Formats: sequence, structure tokens, C-alpha cells
Amino acid sequence: MTYQALARKWRPQDFNEIVGQESVVKSLMNALKSDRLHHAYLFTGTRGVGKTTIARVLAKALNCEDIQAANPCGQCSVCRDIDDDKYIDFLEIDAASRTKVEDTRDLIDNIQYAPSRGRYKVYLIDEVHMLSTHSFNALLKTLEEPPEHVKFLLATTDPQKIPATVLSRCLQFNLKRLTISQICQQMAYILTEERIDFELDALTLLANAADGSMRDGLSLLDQAIIYNAEITVEVVSLMLGSISDQPIKALLQHLADNNALELLNKIAEIAELSPDFSMIIQKIIYLLYRLVLIKSAPDILKNSEDKLLLEELSVLFSVEQLQLYYQIALLGQKDLMLAPQPQIGFEMIMLRMLAFNPQSVVQQTNIAPSVVTVSNPAIQQLSNPSSGNIEQPVDKVQEKIENPVVNHNWL
Repeated sequence: MTYQALARKWRPQDFNEIVGQESVVKSLMNALKSDRLHHAYLFTGTRGVGKTTIARVLAKALNCEDIQAANPCGQCSVCRDIDDDKYIDFLEIDAASRTKVEDTRDLIDNIQYAPSRGRYKVYLIDEVHMLSTHSFNALLKTLEEPPEHVKFLLATTDPQKIPATVLSRCLQFNLKRLTISQICQQMAYILTEERIDFELDALTLLANAADGSMRDGLSLLDQAIIYNAEITVEVVSLMLGSISDQPIKALLQHLADNNALELLNKIAEIAELSPDFSMIIQKIIYLLYRLVLIKSAPDILKNSEDKLLLEELSVLFSVEQLQLYYQIALLGQKDLMLAPQPQIGFEMIMLRMLAFNPQSVVQQTNIAPSVVTVSNPAIQQLSNPSSGNIEQPVDKVQEKIENPVVNHNWL
């Protein structure tokens, strides 16, 4: 058997398997139960959050021969044919490759024909924002008043490019980016079913790199499995060129201790892993943000997975320090591109935090001035005006007033 990517193998087949889109799923299931079905649905959101997957599940539910609590059964001939891309009344169209108005007119000409087997003829148009203006105009009237046996399912990552006239004719659902916890849980479930050993911290690194996309996360998980059969923090760090939270914790601890030598030694140790320093800066910025939150409103992160880490670091800094470090890190990101080496730029950002540490400034201003011994007698006399060896400035001024010197050279 040929290998199938995890993103395809574990693609949800019904509404119960969809992760992180509870509000959208609930609305669609209620519409199916009450038979209040709109003629056009628009699913928007970033890549890999489930737009096309939800559209395909909805297409199966619309024509399923044995629908169960608004969920497609997955076993009837209609569900199996849609899964295998063999169902004649389900047309999945890639708008990015069919942008011409001629393609849209061919589509409209075939809409009038009734479905051959199921209740509805379903048109799924992916990346619909890629259609040309003429294509949208040709589709507009049909999209507003399609035949009763036709349903339109539109998906896009860029709804701003869709004309307002089209948007107003669709029922729009905005799919959310998935959280790190949701991606981690799904990865853990898949790896358990696949009987692959893993470390939870390693999955957290992968979920962070996925940036809210389940598909990207599963693609990275595929890459990690190929890299090594066991998913560990070390393996994932080497693969991604990233580091875990522990080195970042150490960096912040050295920053709190005002220890420049240990700070630079730790950065040199991190550099041996050939990391992406821009990703490290991003992680530091995010951690500083969460530390400000827990300092300002402690209860807001009470259910966070890294609560212990945040509590341990929050006692080391004041809110003013965290705000300052956040701003320095945020503005210092451009230094990585301008610096001769990324490591140099990163070191300068951390040393800048150290240099502008409010506590360090206070310590420097509170240092008592040292006593300086002056050997020049004239300077000693100036430094001790009470001695009688020099005239007081007031006496000199008074003498000049009483005996003015007139210069007649200008006459």
C-alpha cells in the first residue's frame, strides 16, 4: 500500500471529528436537523483550519442515505462516492485554475439539470476569490436564485477580494485559527492510534510552528516521523531549528540576575543548535506578553498549561521591566536582518535589555561619588573658598563698581 499523509488519512469524515470549530459545526447541524438550509454557504479562514473539510462533510450530509443526528453515516454509497471523488452530483472546483468566464458559464449551463441520485447537486468552489470579475458577474444571478436542487459551498482564505454583491448572497462562516492545545491534543490522539512514541513538549513545539493550522501541524508531524521514529524535544528542535522553553527561561533568569557573562554564555550554547533567532525573539516576546498578563490579572491564565513557568518567572520582574523588555524585543527584531550575523543581533537585543534595566540604572545613580585628591594648590584654594588666600568674587565686583576702568581707545 502507498503511504498516505497524516493530513489526508486523518481528515474528519463527520461533524463530530472536526476540531476547534464548534460554533460553525453547531450551526450547520441545527440547520440540517430543522431543514433550514441556505442555498449558498461561504467558509472563510486561514489555511488548514477546515474550510474544505467542513464543506465536504456538509455535502455528504445533504445527500446521505442514512443520516444520523445531522451527521453523515459514512457507510452509504453516497458518502463513499464523495470520499472517493466519484459522486457525479458533487462537483469540487478549484477557482484558482478555472478563473475564466467561459468555465463559469459552462457551470451555469449544467446547473439546471436535476441531480441523478441524491437530493441536491452540490458545487464546492475552493479559493473562490480567485475568480475574475466577469466570472463573478456571470455567477451572480444564479448564486442569488439557484434552482431548488442546487447548493453552493464556497471557500476562501481572502474574503476581502470577493465582491460585496456576492458576499451579501451567502451565509458566511468565519473559521477560527486553532489553538496550540487543540493541535497538540489531535496530534497526541493520532500518534497514539499510529503507535508512535512521543513527548508532549515536542508536540507543543510542532503546534507552535503550525501557527494555528491543523494541516500545517500534521505536515510537520509527518516530517518529524520521517526524521526519527520517536518524537522527542531534541528531534523536533533540530528539525525546526528552534529551542524549547527551558533555554528561554534561563535567558530571562540571567536577565533578572543582571549577569551579562552568563547571558552571553547561554546564547553561545543555544547557537550551537543552529536555531532561527527570529523564532527565539518571537517566543521571548510572547512569553513577556504572558508574564505581563499574569502580573496584571493573575486569574486570567489560571488554566494555562505553562502556569508554573509563568509564576516562577513573574516574581523576578516588575510590570515596568516587562513592558520595557517587550518594547525592546519588538523593535529589535529588525536588528537580526541588519546585523552581520543573526547571533550578534540577538546578543545586542538581550544586552540592550540589560543596559536599560530600571534596577541597574537605579543602582548606578545610588553609587556614592569617590573622593579625588587634588595636588594643584590653586585648585585646592578654589575648592575651599573659606580660606583667606583668595578674594571673594563679591569683593572684586564691588571694587570694579567703585573704580571703573574706562577705555578711551575708541575715541
